Amino acid sequence: MGAFTATGGSSNDSESRRMAFLLWPGCHPAVMMPALAVLRSANRMAETPLYQVDCYTLDDQPISSPEGWQLPARRWGNAPEDLSHLWLVADADRLPGSLNSALVLQLRSLARDGVTLGGLEEGVFPLAMAGLLDGRQCAVHWRMLEDFRQRFPLAQAGTRLFEQDDGRLSSSGCAITDLFLTLIGEHHGADLAALIAEDLNVERIRDGSEQQRVPLRNRLGSTHPKLTQAVILMESNIEEPLTTDEIARHVCVSRRQLERIFKQYLNSVPSQYYLELRLNRARQMLQQTSKSIIQIGLSCGFSSGPHFSSAYRNGFGVTPREDRNQYRALQAQDRRATL
Repeated sequence: MGAFTATGGSSNDSESRRMAFLLWPGCHPAVMMPALAVLRSANRMAETPLYQVDCYTLDDQPISSPEGWQLPARRWGNAPEDLSHLWLVADADRLPGSLNSALVLQLRSLARDGVTLGGLEEGVFPLAMAGLLDGRQCAVHWRMLEDFRQRFPLAQAGTRLFEQDDGRLSSSGCAITDLFLTLIGEHHGADLAALIAEDLNVERIRDGSEQQRVPLRNRLGSTHPKLTQAVILMESNIEEPLTTDEIARHVCVSRRQLERIFKQYLNSVPSQYYLELRLNRARQMLQQTSKSIIQIGLSCGFSSGPHFSSAYRNGFGVTPREDRNQYRALQAQDRRATL
């Protein structure tokens, strides 16, 4: 086919950009594959190297996975002089614990020089650790949001699909393809982005403002409007739970009607479903934050430590402290395995 002619992009449609991916030890190679697929397709469709790609690691070890995948990469040293974007890549199985001071200074220097810095998956964590997300919007996977907000209160973290804020880009795994297709559109025009989306069988390019979570009606397997309204109310009132009567009143049905709806669609009663929501939120906080057990219990609507511990044991078969200790032991074991 003939070379693609971009229209509607920037004034430098034919400009070649160099993008570097810096992968943290323990990162699964699959994290960066959606980005590479988009960039490869862009070069192929345009029949010219619009994007040059370099992969780096923080040590001399290749990036490997439990399934046997292996990604050879060079050790990160000095950044290429013509670098356009630097992407920090990490995943939840091996969150970065600290940053080398020299790397922090290097990242800040690149930012001052106009290099766009991005975080893919948990790559937002090292960006925030370097102070490069202070006061900026960033997208964090909803499962990691509590931990991120506690550690980096100056960053404006949310659960949109991806964020672009003054030279900082971020995306959770579910939206890396969308972010890179959006960048293609900005760099080289919407027509090329659309061709790449078609090449990759992407039905539509989602806007970054969309939320990560699966729509509630899909999660519930139901389109019943009263059920959806009731669950949204529950999810919005975790710290100070509403009574079943209050929920029924808010969604304009009787208590008996509400109980019938929950039984029919969720095979549960409202109070039990609400309790499970609060316990799952508590478990997420136990694993992702360093808040005390009593703080977590109170923030999830339990009146006291014993009340929280009893409900947690009934729900999960272990106490909150036992569950947290088991989770941390598994995390430590996984870290040792990747060393």
